[in-house]
Amino acid sequence: MARLNIPTVNASPEKSQPLLAAVEKQLGVVPNLFRLVGNSPAALEGQLGLGAALGRTLDVKTRERIALAVAQANGCDYCLSAHTYLGLNLAKIDQAEIALNRAGHSSDARADAAVQFAARVVATRGKVNDADLSAVRLAGFSDAQIVDIVLNVTLNVFTNYMNNVAETDIDFPVVLASQAA
Repeated sequence: MARLNIPTVNASPEKSQPLLAAVEKQLGVVPNLFRLVGNSPAALEGQLGLGAALGRTLDVKTRERIALAVAQANGCDYCLSAHTYLGLNLAKIDQAEIALNRAGHSSDARADAAVQFAARVVATRGKVNDADLSAVRLAGFSDAQIVDIVLNVTLNVFTNYMNNVAETDIDFPVVLASQAA
């Protein structure tokens, strides 16, 4: 059972309800994470705004690959479960690729550079070295796209930490960070 309140949409703060309704319209359901974050309308607005902005800059496969690497690194079973589901069903990433992503890699050379860079950002708490930057640039990522990768990492760290703090009940097929991909 979650350690923080996960209200129903109707029991959520009034300012969160239209945001949660938009999530339901987009996904068909309101996952526990969004209802949890909706305890703070400001946090939910920020999370959704960042997610929408990233949707205009990084393709869905790149975002999901990074989310998988970050969730694995942070031991977030909720996010690993959610992004495995989204990776398979939304981004159309196969199981072998998901396993590579969880390990901080990809079978696609360009995606591999992005995922490795994201994993290095997490591992070094942002204190990447020149070689890390050089590798992602050599794969064709601009400085703007590097900023977007770091923002994607940051958004995923927020959800990882939020779910780890709350021990959010997993409402996706369960995938555990402690089990090999």
